[in-house]
Amino acid sequence: METNAISRRNLLKSSLTVGAGLSLGLPDAMAGSEKKVAHNFKFSLNTSTIREQNLGLMGEIETAARAGYDAIEVWVNTVEKFVQQGGNLKDVKKKAADLGITIEDAIGFSKWIVDDASEREKALEQNKREMAMLAEIGCKRIAAPPFGATTGKVLDLQAVAERYGKLLEVSDNFGVTPQLEMWGFSTNLHLVGEVLFAASESGHPKACVLTDVYHLHKGGSSFNSLKTASGSSIQMFHMNDYPGVPPRETINDGDRILPGDGIAPITQILKELHNKKTPIVLSLEIFNKEYWKMDALVAAKLGIEKMKASVAKAIA
Repeated sequence: METNAISRRNLLKSSLTVGAGLSLGLPDAMAGSEKKVAHNFKFSLNTSTIREQNLGLMGEIETAARAGYDAIEVWVNTVEKFVQQGGNLKDVKKKAADLGITIEDAIGFSKWIVDDASEREKALEQNKREMAMLAEIGCKRIAAPPFGATTGKVLDLQAVAERYGKLLEVSDNFGVTPQLEMWGFSTNLHLVGEVLFAASESGHPKACVLTDVYHLHKGGSSFNSLKTASGSSIQMFHMNDYPGVPPRETINDGDRILPGDGIAPITQILKELHNKKTPIVLSLEIFNKEYWKMDALVAAKLGIEKMKASVAKAIA
């Protein structure tokens, strides 16, 4: 078995459990009994998890809703493709509302962080276009990762904070908040402390950070670092897990697996997030080809089942 593949035995076992629920005619509810517990989380599907099934924007929203998610995290390029194919953004907002699902965030890539002033100006114009589009579908946030600065020189963190502040100022006109995203493989913003510093020093009241189980591991941050973040600074958190092999130095995005299937301290993480006592969206973000081979609805249901089980265990 390839090192970046999930255990086929575990996958088959989990798939059969979800498949049984589908065969019993439960397409809109989780299979099996679920202990109801009070918590501060919403469950979201990042569409990376089912992106190779090529459902299109509307299909992804429908799948997330049918699987039982509260929310969805879309990709900007998927929204753009929908528009290019003649889609009406107002229909997207209505579809989500009709299905009772919120659009919490969009994954986008602009070079807002780089030293080159002309590139930053282009990035801000790009963000304006994207935020205007996202506002029409009712999307609340957009990711702001260190795109364009993942290799090369280490940037001055104070400069990064100022640049993030400018991005936040732009967002004030659209109501779509950029979340400062940590990328564990990046030269810049690969540590929790770095994103927290830049968010704090941006001076903007809506500054917030987007962290991730996998990226915490990949970047080398202690999971205890989450204790230093206030509840309001973490509005969303990317959920996934990782195996023991390959090691941190060579692990990559494709090695991510479902929460509870790996060695990450998921219970510790969720306890810490729960203790913040503020609303937090847990968004499942996976890039694993084994899940891409599955039926999209089955994969989505498997994901929410794993997330809910992890939450129940953490706060029992």
